[in-house]
Amino acid sequence: MVDTERLRKIIHVDMDCFYAAVEMRDHPEYRGRPLAVGGSEKQRGVLSTCNYEARRFGLHSAMPTAQALKLCPHLLLVPGRMQVYKSVSRQIHEIFQRYTSIIEPLSLDEAFLDVSDSPKCHGSATLIAEAIRRDIWQELQLTASAGVAPVKFLAKVASDMNKPNGQFVVPPEKVQEVVDKLPLGKIPGVGKVSLEKLNRAGFYLCEDIKNSDYRDLLIKFGRLGESLWKKSHGIDRREVIVERERKSVGVERTFSQNISTYEECWQVIEEKLFPELDQRLTKASPERAIIKQGIKVKFADFQLTTIEHIHPQLELGDFRGLLSEVLRRQQGREIRLLGLSVMLKPEAPGEQLSFF
Repeated sequence: MVDTERLRKIIHVDMDCFYAAVEMRDHPEYRGRPLAVGGSEKQRGVLSTCNYEARRFGLHSAMPTAQALKLCPHLLLVPGRMQVYKSVSRQIHEIFQRYTSIIEPLSLDEAFLDVSDSPKCHGSATLIAEAIRRDIWQELQLTASAGVAPVKFLAKVASDMNKPNGQFVVPPEKVQEVVDKLPLGKIPGVGKVSLEKLNRAGFYLCEDIKNSDYRDLLIKFGRLGESLWKKSHGIDRREVIVERERKSVGVERTFSQNISTYEECWQVIEEKLFPELDQRLTKASPERAIIKQGIKVKFADFQLTTIEHIHPQLELGDFRGLLSEVLRRQQGREIRLLGLSVMLKPEAPGEQLSFF
């Protein structure tokens, strides 16, 4: 039941271990060694990314640095150079612009491109993806992987199928065949907890979802069930969005030494986090129009919890009650991270979701 009326030519380009690749390009002596970009162990940081040599030891992005060094004691750990990465990202996007103006950046190192109406490379999305990857390599000495498909989610999935430095093409007539065999864990938006719940219910592949009763999926899984049912039939009506509206503003601190008391947390909020959030909100939204504010806490066991409330103004005093409420979940654990966030009022009315 592929939605043929909505089929487009969409490319998802994903740079290969981007930060680490830039470091190896700029420092040839790093090549061939397990390398990660991230905070030092002393600073309680996490890895931003790591190269493929490091991934052989089980390392991955967002892994705590201390854990990474236990798995790979000879890991070469280098600090990030965000301004360099942003500059390289701009060069990559200039290459994208040669082939289409319909570009949706997802981060510094990945983007969706709609090339449905592009005259480049005889209008072939496959050839355009190859040309983009070739340009990136020749001009920047970096490799990229690409997925080509008629719908967004499948293009993103496909870009991971031949990593690194490869691409995978899903032509319209093969959409259902490819989707049927996809493990549900490969679908964007299906996290570990959701996957475990799906597996317990007997769902492992998209084909399992496709052959299920739609109403039962809604009852068991709600919006996730609806989304998976559509994707399992090759349906994804989302367009490539050129401009993305900012939805939230947040600040956080990872502590070099864990803290544990309300007083310690409030001191960090009052002296550090709130002034920074206040400044960022003014910059992101001069009219300071918000609809929610909330607190995020990560405990020493890495469990993350959040709490929020609806309020149209950013006020320091409101965080006192939120902090008290979120610390009821502490259960004697120390705290390694504390964060504040606000959800911005949208430009157009729409459904409001949690910003965490």
